[in-house]
Amino acid sequence: MTPRSTLAAWLGGLDAPRLARVLATRKDAAASPEPRTVGELADRLQRPGSVALALPPLTLPSLQVAEALAALGGPASRGALAKLLGATDGEAARVLDTTLEGLADHALLWPDGTGDLHMAASLRQAWDAPLGLDAPLETLLAGATSEELRAFLVALGIKPPGTKQQRLAALVEHHSDPAAVADVVARAPAATQKLLARRAQSAAGQRQFTMYGSQGPDFEPGARWALDRGLLIADRLRYGGPARMPVEVALALRGPGWHAPFDPFPPSPQLACVDSVEVEREAAAAATALAAQASSVLSACSASAPARLKSGGIGARELARLGRAAQADDAVVRITLETAYAAGLLDRDGDRVAPTGAYDAWAEQEPAERLAVLLQAWHNLALTPAQARDEDNKALPALAGAPPCGGCLEARHGLLHAAARLPAGRGVTVGSDLGPLVAWYRPLADSPPQDGTVFATLIREAELLGALARGALSSLGAALLEEDVAGLTAACRQSLPTATRTARIGADLTAVVTGTPSARLATLLDSVADREASGTASVWRFSTGSVRRALDAGHSPDGLTGELAAVASGPLPQPLSYLIADTARGHGLVRIAPGACVIHGEEPALLTELAAHRKLAKLGLRQLAPTVLVSRSPLDATLAALRAEGYAPVAETADGTVRIEKIRPQRATAVPTPRRSGTGADRRSAVRHAARTPATVDPNALATRLLSAPPTTSDPDPFGSGVPFGTDTEEIVAGYAKRLSYTDVRQLAHAIDTGTAITVEYFATSGNRTVRTLSRLELDPPYLEAWCHLRNDERVFTLSRIHNVMPS
Repeated sequence: MTPRSTLAAWLGGLDAPRLARVLATRKDAAASPEPRTVGELADRLQRPGSVALALPPLTLPSLQVAEALAALGGPASRGALAKLLGATDGEAARVLDTTLEGLADHALLWPDGTGDLHMAASLRQAWDAPLGLDAPLETLLAGATSEELRAFLVALGIKPPGTKQQRLAALVEHHSDPAAVADVVARAPAATQKLLARRAQSAAGQRQFTMYGSQGPDFEPGARWALDRGLLIADRLRYGGPARMPVEVALALRGPGWHAPFDPFPPSPQLACVDSVEVEREAAAAATALAAQASSVLSACSASAPARLKSGGIGARELARLGRAAQADDAVVRITLETAYAAGLLDRDGDRVAPTGAYDAWAEQEPAERLAVLLQAWHNLALTPAQARDEDNKALPALAGAPPCGGCLEARHGLLHAAARLPAGRGVTVGSDLGPLVAWYRPLADSPPQDGTVFATLIREAELLGALARGALSSLGAALLEEDVAGLTAACRQSLPTATRTARIGADLTAVVTGTPSARLATLLDSVADREASGTASVWRFSTGSVRRALDAGHSPDGLTGELAAVASGPLPQPLSYLIADTARGHGLVRIAPGACVIHGEEPALLTELAAHRKLAKLGLRQLAPTVLVSRSPLDATLAALRAEGYAPVAETADGTVRIEKIRPQRATAVPTPRRSGTGADRRSAVRHAARTPATVDPNALATRLLSAPPTTSDPDPFGSGVPFGTDTEEIVAGYAKRLSYTDVRQLAHAIDTGTAITVEYFATSGNRTVRTLSRLELDPPYLEAWCHLRNDERVFTLSRIHNVMPS
């Protein structure tokens, strides 16, 4: 029976509650249009995309059980699976049953009528070599002839049966007996025993690279003896490739004491007793500080929108400027920008990132409502916003538009889930101890490469936002875990005080606001004072420069005094009143008028005439003194206009001398012809010049070639012009590397197919351009895995970021 038929039969035999549980865990398969039959549901559950969606929430033992079943190949009994995992009794066996039940709820594996376990075909393909094991013997011998099977049996000392099927069954039965395999290997030559032991213990995922023309499996020391007895099977699909070891042989050689990895229980971090009141108090303090700093960061963006890099995103210089303006560190600035952008409070505006109309409504809300919006956005972010460095330790821009990272999202959900599973009233002594728990609950989660301990950046984010405190989950984190929007808003209201609308203004010319200031209060103080601190309390300082800035913005001295008195918690200090009055007294005594040039002369009457001349009104002349006019038009335009009206002005240079207007004759710039003889240096120069000059071609031959060729060459377009790509690799590369010309696509595809080295121009996520030589290329769309000679290490490159391709 096929996996689809066994799955349909299993689904049809479930009761309604159990089937509903399957549909609840695999919502994508039950989405509209709803499946009409169990068979249709089975088809949807088997789709590779649907299976991929079901994997991320699985725990580590679930993936370990699935990999072990994949290693057994085909249907396998629960007993064989338990034996392989070393979970035949005790708590491990109980956890295995629970894990199998959970995998069945996800329809990733299911039992048939005989009790054997089946798994989705696309799930089996998730591992190239599960547990480092190859395919079963029957699969490896699918193309073997009856005579080849007979030779195996004869070499093993077994009398061959009559038919091919009987011979295959006899060979499989022999190799499935670990004692029989061990007895055969014990009689093998020493070189063969060494080879078989090494191949049996090879690590999972280890690849063996075989170059064209290299020695095949026959030439490995001791391989011929093993090949003759079916302990190794020659790869029929790869000529000269390494021999493959059947899974039955590998398991027999690993011995009865070897078991597949199985971690039925989560790690046990060091815990300490924590008071829930203390957890909520610390979480509230962190959330209050972040809410205030986030408001300051976005207020700074509103006052001066940060510029975007040419490669996209906000660079380190702009991030530092926002951090100084808001008195916030880099992590808080990055978290604020990413969450605000995800929530629609920020958007790209040309070469800048500016607040949207939604920001104005958000800024008028209470701090609790503001924080709830940012927390909800953080919970759903498919990236780690506080990540500041890439794998090469280069600075990453914020809002760079990187591809969604599903592993980052699962890491965040796994962190909240792991913290929620801690015993009540207990928290980890060190926050980083939650990292191994996240890896157990979400083994497919991603941790930033610069983290010293796993998931350290993510844990720090949760602490800054108040989702974690004292190593335990707070009410804010619990609301995020439950995905309860109303409950999250209620938790924020309980944790954060209402916005403060008054400030305590002291005689030392400071204004202190406890808690989060209201939007109106923050705007007023930002306009007339300089912010010195943000967090649970914000501090502004008044100075001559800050008061002058407010007067420059159009405030009057009396208006400033009145507005500050309205928000002050007490009388306005006399030093501040004096500061405003003294600054206003000198404000505007000197005025600067715009002017492109100045007109001056010795006759006041003539300058008065020029200022009143109607035809010169377009120059924007204004009289500053009896003998001085200022013009809004450039010097040459003013000079031409005055001369057109019959006046005879002269122009002056910057130092006040008369400018001499002498027209210089124009001459063409000729390229000097290289001399045919001269010194040795001249001859070397001529040689270098000739090396840069293209070789002389026969124009008649070139014309003949051009006329005989078609006018244009169509680029491949299977769906349009009908011209196909040369290879499948070309079509795949062209679909992802949109910046490459077809010539570059062909060159890159050829390097992938032939295994040759290639040089590419690559733009990293940080925007830095590098030229790298790559070898050992493996295509994994939309990525290219290769050995980078620049970094002397294996690297993963995004195809869309490759801009040019050159021969190595």
